[in-house]
Amino acid sequence: MIQELYRKEYGKMVTVICSRFGIAYIDEAEDIVSDTFLSAAETWGMNGIPSNPVAWLYAVARNNALNYLKHDKVFQRRVKKDLVQDSQRSFEMDIDLSDQNITDSQLRMLFAICHPSIPVEAQISLALRVLCGFTIDEIAQALLTSKGNINKRLFRAKDKLRTEDKEIAFPNDSEISARLDTVLLCLYLLFNEGYYSANPDKVLRKDFCLEAMRLTWLLVNHPPTAIPRVYALMALMCFQASRFDARISDSGELVLYEDQDISRWDQELIDRGGSFFVKASGMGEVSKYHLEAAIAWWHTHKADERVKWENILRLYNQLLMLEYSPMAALNRAYAFFRVYGREKAIAEAEGLQQLSGNLFYHSLLGELYTGVDDEKARRHILRALELAGSPEERAVLEKKLNGHCSKKENHGKPG
Repeated sequence: MIQELYRKEYGKMVTVICSRFGIAYIDEAEDIVSDTFLSAAETWGMNGIPSNPVAWLYAVARNNALNYLKHDKVFQRRVKKDLVQDSQRSFEMDIDLSDQNITDSQLRMLFAICHPSIPVEAQISLALRVLCGFTIDEIAQALLTSKGNINKRLFRAKDKLRTEDKEIAFPNDSEISARLDTVLLCLYLLFNEGYYSANPDKVLRKDFCLEAMRLTWLLVNHPPTAIPRVYALMALMCFQASRFDARISDSGELVLYEDQDISRWDQELIDRGGSFFVKASGMGEVSKYHLEAAIAWWHTHKADERVKWENILRLYNQLLMLEYSPMAALNRAYAFFRVYGREKAIAEAEGLQQLSGNLFYHSLLGELYTGVDDEKARRHILRALELAGSPEERAVLEKKLNGHCSKKENHGKPG
């Protein structure tokens, strides 16, 4: 119970308290909320869980914040004068943990965290910690780095926000578009980190994906940010998330796109994604999120194979012209194979030498060379096995090596 509430409520309480004190006091806000959950563990262990545990947590968090202000002399001297009230009661009224203020505070904090002056990897770490309530251990494990590195990233990001006195506020009208691009990139990468997890223990981190969707949902419902590319990102996430249950078998094995049971696709999420995509497409803007959402839409429909892959190839062509990336080019090479066959696609894939240390590059070439040059196919699959990070990925490649999955790989990357 406490662990579940911690994940759900930690970020909300931190952002409200930090918004009230200022970005310079983000560490104090985290300490206050951590103390709140420690009190919950001790009190509930002796007296049982209260009838309304969320309300209990919020009341204790508010009291802890007031006590911190009242008893911590150093904090009193540092905190802005307009926060130091003669009346404790008047200050208490300012600790607003209403649903609306929680939402507003999280949106403001999202823009503060995703400031262009902070490296993207630090933005993601800070978003996971402050907005999503992930522990340092969880962040380090998910991002395949050490706790020490995560702590350094967080320290530097927080120090940057403090020293430059970044305000926890929405950007003004002239800045919001440029700042929003940084926010969307952070949320896009956060979702991808969950969907294509590099964690050796988990190939799918639903918790990361759902947090990215929750934060994007806040943007969708905030009028100044409810614009086409935000709707497009929300649509992309819905289409991708609709196939969560089909990507992992009941026994925990990775299921490639071509082998997925479509009855396990979430039609409600597909329909919601379609609704968001309609809104995204109504104003003439075309962003990379629009194109990726359209590609994801085709992956949620069992259309005529030739028609589907021709459309996906066309969309990848547009995407690469708009914003080139080697991984998008690799995905395009698979779509090219589905339209024009293995031999023509080999040249497309082999032109991506910058991906020679990438698992999916070798997995795709293993697929393309199968039946064309089986020895080359074998060498590429063996190289992919060396690069595979999870047992699930290795299991798929071993099946392929044994000839059981020679025609079922989805451009090396699970669907």
